[in-house]
Amino acid sequence: MRTLPLFLTEEHPCSYLPGQLARSVFVHPSCAMTAEIYGQLMAQGFRRSGDDVYKPNCQRCAQCLSVRLPVAEFVPSRSQKRCWQRNLATQVSVRPAVFVQAHYELYLRYQALRHTEGDMARSSPEEYMAFLGSSWCDTRFVEFAINGQLVAVAVVDQLALGWSAVYTFFDPDFAEYSPGVYAVLWQIEHAKQAGLAFLYLGFWIKECKKMAYKSQYQPMQILLNKQWTEYGDVGLLTV
Repeated sequence: MRTLPLFLTEEHPCSYLPGQLARSVFVHPSCAMTAEIYGQLMAQGFRRSGDDVYKPNCQRCAQCLSVRLPVAEFVPSRSQKRCWQRNLATQVSVRPAVFVQAHYELYLRYQALRHTEGDMARSSPEEYMAFLGSSWCDTRFVEFAINGQLVAVAVVDQLALGWSAVYTFFDPDFAEYSPGVYAVLWQIEHAKQAGLAFLYLGFWIKECKKMAYKSQYQPMQILLNKQWTEYGDVGLLTV
């Protein structure tokens, strides 16, 4: 891969760990990004937000760790098996990444009820699509419906090395079905059926509840010192 121009942000309050300052390194917008280049960057710990590609580069903290799951080796827990069984009748549809009013309304409801500390519940349609969509990536919006009612949407990037779980939002009224868990399980199963090696889950932060859940999917791999390392390796849990 060719050398890419990067730039470093100023420090700002961390969204995940109170009292910490965050900083990120971004691929410069002048770079003509492609899905192929992004796939290589993702294997090096980068993620996207809309068309922006970045990874944490904090001065005093290294808690944001890139994680992925080798889907062929995935072993569901008992609770995950129960979740799968509860959702046997859930209808799943894979859609193109275009604006759908019902998706947008569900997104706003999810943000208002589950992430009250931020301002994402006031996102405009343009801001919503700028956050989840991409002009250069093969992205899909995966719909999950129960008895014909939309209950969740998973945003998935389909890449040569694997799928990337970009974001999932759901109706909290259907919490008994664990739609967030089922969305991940569905992605694992269908990435495996597609013959892909990995599902990239983004950043894992042990001390942040809304990010720590990713360790429930095993055998998880973590990018440490530029090497993908098994979660359960000796000493890793003290990170």
